[in-house]
Amino acid sequence: MTPPGGARARYVAIITDGNGRWAQRRGLPVLAGHESGADVVKARLRDAVEFGIEQLTVYSFSTENWTRPRAEVDGLMGMFANRIDRETPELDEEGVRMRFVGRREGLNAELVRRMDWAESTTASNDRITLFVAFNYGGRAEIVDAARTFTGETEDDFRRHLYAPDMHDPDLLIRTSGEQRISNYLLWQLAYSEFVFRDELWPDFSREVFQESLEEYAARRRRFGAR
Repeated sequence: MTPPGGARARYVAIITDGNGRWAQRRGLPVLAGHESGADVVKARLRDAVEFGIEQLTVYSFSTENWTRPRAEVDGLMGMFANRIDRETPELDEEGVRMRFVGRREGLNAELVRRMDWAESTTASNDRITLFVAFNYGGRAEIVDAARTFTGETEDDFRRHLYAPDMHDPDLLIRTSGEQRISNYLLWQLAYSEFVFRDELWPDFSREVFQESLEEYAARRRRFGAR
């Protein structure tokens, strides 16, 4: 499905913000907000397939998120591991290729094993690629790439990023009313269009997703030209 009026976004990145506030407003534990947010990621991933999106990148856990309360971080790690176990076979059946971008150092070895398993299990799928930015920071990615970079061009440098196969996003969507990129895909977002939505991430519906894509389609991208 292509939004009317313009080119469709083939590569979309989302900052899935607002899980904690969503839970707080309902008197729920913060982890309940993250669980609801994870459900919405899966639902919007299926919508993305219908909308013709080829790559969807979601910001799951940043390098700065380690400063959150220990109970929340531990809960997130456990939830992440359980979700990988439970959902990888299902996503594999649906033709989803899974890729995790971010630093593996500092993560639990068993969690890293699960991430590797999910990637290898879905490696041959080509319906859509889901990039999950986990223990990810845009500055960290650039620093890590610079450590091994010996080339001269931007294309040479891209080969040293966490996922050289990731296209620059056509569109970045951020939920919860915040209007910043929070150290996300600093290299890749150089010419992306931004759409900011007031909805908290667990309230990000199919209709809101389509509205965001239609807003993108109504714009004219110039990439520095007139």
